[in-house]
Amino acid sequence: MGAKRLFKKHACYLSICLLVAPLVATAEDLLVVSPAPVQLALSQLSTVCPDLGGQVDAPSLARLQAFYQQQGDGVLWSEGDRRTALQAQLPMLADDGLDPGHYRLPAVDATANVLCSDIGTSRQYLQALQDLHFGRLQQSHFEPVWHSQPAPDPDTQLLAMAEAGMQNIAQAFDQARPSAPLYLSLRSAYAALRQQPLQHWEAVASGPLLRPGMDDARVPQLARRMVNGGYLTGTSSGTQYRGELVNAVKTFQQSHSLQADGVIGPGTVTELNISPAIRREQLRINLERFRWLSRDLEPEGVLVNVAAAQLSFYQGGVPVWQTRLQVGRADRQTPLLKSRITRLTLNPTWTIPPTIMREDKLPAIRLNPEYLRQQNLQVLDSQGNLLMPEQVDWSRPGNILLRQGAGPRNPLGRIVLRFPNPYSVYLHDTPSQPLFSKGPRAFSSGCVRVEQPLLLRDLLVSPAEKIRTEELLATETTHEFRLATPVPVLLAYWTVQVDGKGALLYAPDIYGRDPVLMKAMESTL
Repeated sequence: MGAKRLFKKHACYLSICLLVAPLVATAEDLLVVSPAPVQLALSQLSTVCPDLGGQVDAPSLARLQAFYQQQGDGVLWSEGDRRTALQAQLPMLADDGLDPGHYRLPAVDATANVLCSDIGTSRQYLQALQDLHFGRLQQSHFEPVWHSQPAPDPDTQLLAMAEAGMQNIAQAFDQARPSAPLYLSLRSAYAALRQQPLQHWEAVASGPLLRPGMDDARVPQLARRMVNGGYLTGTSSGTQYRGELVNAVKTFQQSHSLQADGVIGPGTVTELNISPAIRREQLRINLERFRWLSRDLEPEGVLVNVAAAQLSFYQGGVPVWQTRLQVGRADRQTPLLKSRITRLTLNPTWTIPPTIMREDKLPAIRLNPEYLRQQNLQVLDSQGNLLMPEQVDWSRPGNILLRQGAGPRNPLGRIVLRFPNPYSVYLHDTPSQPLFSKGPRAFSSGCVRVEQPLLLRDLLVSPAEKIRTEELLATETTHEFRLATPVPVLLAYWTVQVDGKGALLYAPDIYGRDPVLMKAMESTL
C-alpha cells in the first residue's frame, strides 16, 4: 500500500511539472489538460510558479481557486480572442484613474510556462475587476465607514462578474465600473484632463484681507490667476480690486465651496494656490472614493458630503433636493457611516456629550457661576435625578449630566433626525443660521447641522406623518416620533465632483485627507 501511495504522489508531481514546463503547445494539446493540476498548482504556487508565489496573498489565492473551480478547473486563456479582449480593456483603466501598468499580463510564448501564464492572466483579470469595482485601496485603512448592517460579500460579487465576463470581457469591465452619475461624470472629466498639458499659473501672495474696492499690489497677480483658470477673459492695468475681477473671484469661490463674497482671505488664497498637478490628482483620488461610495449608495435616501458640508436627497438614483450643512471641526470630525434614519425627536432637549462638557462647558461654568442659568442648563446625576448646582463640586464634578431644555436657544433647534451609530451623531436643526452663509462650514462638534431640517423631514415622511409631526411640534414639548419607513443615510467624504452644468465643483479638504490618498495611489506630481 505504501509503495502504491508513493507512486501516485510522484505521478501527480510529474503531471504538474509536465504542464508547467516550457513547451510549444497546440490548441488541441491544451484542450486535453486535466482540471486537477490547476488546483494542485494553485495549492503549491510558490513551488510550481515561483514568480507568482510571492505576488499572490491568501485572499487572492482563495479567489483564484474559486474562479478556476467555477470554470471547471481548466486552462482559460488559450483562446486568443479572450486574451486579446482582456488586453484591450486594460489601457482604458487609465480613464478611471488606475494605472494599467499594475495589470500587465504575463508573456505567452514558446518559453512560457503554460499553466503559470494562465494563472497569472486570471490573477490580473480578477485584480482589475476588483480594483475597478471596489477600489484599489482598502477603504478601511484610510477613510473607514461604519455600517449599521453588514455589507454584501465582495468576493461573491467579484466572482459573479468574472464568471459572466468569460463570455464577454468588455461587458465584465462595464459591469465592474460604477454606474453612479457621480462616478461617470468625474471619470469623463478626468479622462479629458489627463490628456491635456498641465496648466501653469503663478501663486497669489498672501497678505491682509483684500476686499472689493480696495487698492493692492497683488491685484494684477490675482487677475492673471483668474485668466489662467478661465474665470476672466482679460486683464486690465492697475491695482484697484473691482468690477469684473471681483465677479470672477466670486465665481471661483462658489466653485470651490467658499463663501462667495469676493473677499480674498487665507482660505481663498490657499485654494487659488493649489497647483494644476494637485488639482488633476484630486480628480483621480476622488474616483477612488466614488468606487468606495458606490457600494453604499442607494437609489433612495440621504447622501451627505462632509467635505462640502452639503446634503442631497436621492430619489430613483437622482438628487432631487439639496441643502447646506455645518459639520465637525478638524479636531472633532464628523464620522463616516452608513445607517438608516429611524426616528425624529421633536422639540428636543440636549444632553451634552462628555467631550463637549469636559472641554467646553465645565471651563465656562467655573469662570461664570451664572452660565448654567443663562444657558438653561439642568444638572442631573447618573440616574437622571435633578441636582442643585451648589450641590456640585465643579472642580471635580464626578459622574454628572448637563441637559438643556427645549426652546429657541437649544443647539438642536426644533428637530433631530436620528439613526443608529456608535458615535452619538445625528442630523439636527440649529439656531446658528448665519453660519450657513460661510464656507467652509466646519463648525460643529461632530454632529451635522441642517439648514432646512423641516423640508428634509417632509421628504422622509408620508403626508399623514407630516401632519402628526406638525401637531407634536406645536406642543413645544419633547416627543419621539418613529418613522413608518426608515430612510437610508450615508455620510461620505469627497473633495471634487462634476456639478449639474458639467463644471468641476471643489470642496476644501477640511480634514487633510487628500495628500494621504495621493501618496497611497502612488500619484506622480
